[in-house]
Amino acid sequence: MNKAFVKEPDGDEDDDLDTQASALPVGTKNYMTVQGYRRLRAELTHLMNTERPEVVQIVSWAASNGDRSENGDYLYGKKRLREIDRRIRFLTKRLEIAEVVDPGLQPNRDRVFFGATVLYCDSQGEEFRVTIVGVDEAEPLQGRISWISPVARALIKAREGDTITLHTPGGKDELDILEVLYPDPAPDQDA
Repeated sequence: MNKAFVKEPDGDEDDDLDTQASALPVGTKNYMTVQGYRRLRAELTHLMNTERPEVVQIVSWAASNGDRSENGDYLYGKKRLREIDRRIRFLTKRLEIAEVVDPGLQPNRDRVFFGATVLYCDSQGEEFRVTIVGVDEAEPLQGRISWISPVARALIKAREGDTITLHTPGGKDELDILEVLYPDPAPDQDA
């Protein structure tokens, strides 16, 4: 069937998916912890030095087998290669604009800032422990929330013992700050 009649992705549309998934507010920096920067850099290095060369080798081998139209190794390999290249471009761009912050060097340890681990209690008495991290390193289910999330924005600049108001779609919630912790400074390595 002619492509004019069917909406099929060309592969270029997928380039924006990673960017949209973790978009930064206009005019803000891409803050990242030292550990988060190292983790993303390690992923980039692995993709470029290990995974991509392996897939290129498989695609080259599959292409040498002849008919590519029904060659699963070739078709899957090309698709995987596009995914790897897309992720490499994304990681490269994000690491280039990263503003690496070592939360262990925070002088105001009594207040909540980027990199702080905060123990708080909501109005129902349920306790939560969250660490405020960069957009690219957020994992809410593991308690690592982005600094641009509503909870993090409500917590920023609060002190231990403060009660703050969190505005949610369901209304307002009062959060009591029970504890504010910062990690030790990161050991000196290439950040």
